[in-house]
Amino acid sequence: MPMLQRPDGEIYYEEFGQGFPILLFAPGGLRSRLDMWHHLKDGPRRTWNDWTETLADRYRVVAMDQRNAGRSHTDIRADHGWHTYAADHLALMDHLGHRRFHALGGCIGGTFCLTLCKLAPDRITSAVLQNPIGLHPDHPEYFPESHAAWIQEKRDERPELDQAAMEAFGHNMWDAGFVFSVDRDFVCHCPVPTMLLPGTDIPHPAATSDELAALLPGVEVLTHWRGPEHLDAQRDRVRAFLARHTPAS
Repeated sequence: MPMLQRPDGEIYYEEFGQGFPILLFAPGGLRSRLDMWHHLKDGPRRTWNDWTETLADRYRVVAMDQRNAGRSHTDIRADHGWHTYAADHLALMDHLGHRRFHALGGCIGGTFCLTLCKLAPDRITSAVLQNPIGLHPDHPEYFPESHAAWIQEKRDERPELDQAAMEAFGHNMWDAGFVFSVDRDFVCHCPVPTMLLPGTDIPHPAATSDELAALLPGVEVLTHWRGPEHLDAQRDRVRAFLARHTPAS
């Protein structure tokens, strides 16, 4: 299996297609793993495109299981947070020889994208935020409670993990509010071209997407994107956005 070795574990990834690189961050919160992009063989189709397929004819698509999700296994420490994930992302693209790249993230992936836009804006050519997470004004307990459930799940799998460290990690991830990793001032001055596919539910609040749409400079918004009837338009608009921001060879 293709694995990126990190100082505290290993990260699983796959590559698809050829061309200018794009790094995908799958939905799933802390359980974000690359197979979340794929449509189910039996049952209804996902409400989003499988970008590992629909972008692979034009791009070198890199998808990954985030740390401690799917086939990726690392430590969990009290000082870990969004910066820890970003270090994984940049290390993976360094490992694959990609200095600059697009980023596309669903769910938690929207915040992963914004984190990279802040920490490494010179490396991100554009970012697509699909169904981004955020602090719901009427349900502020959602992410802390979800994190507590995730801690129990992880400790059932790996009893050696430290409860206090995992709780501290949760505070680093979820205490800041808004989109959790960057503040509104950064979003107002984000130097990376962005496209937004807005969210509509508790973990992906409409209020958060409304703010991102109002604050991100020059953001392109595709309001009607969710569901099988919109998959073709979703695919075409995202491909057109990426093409406009792909550097000339």
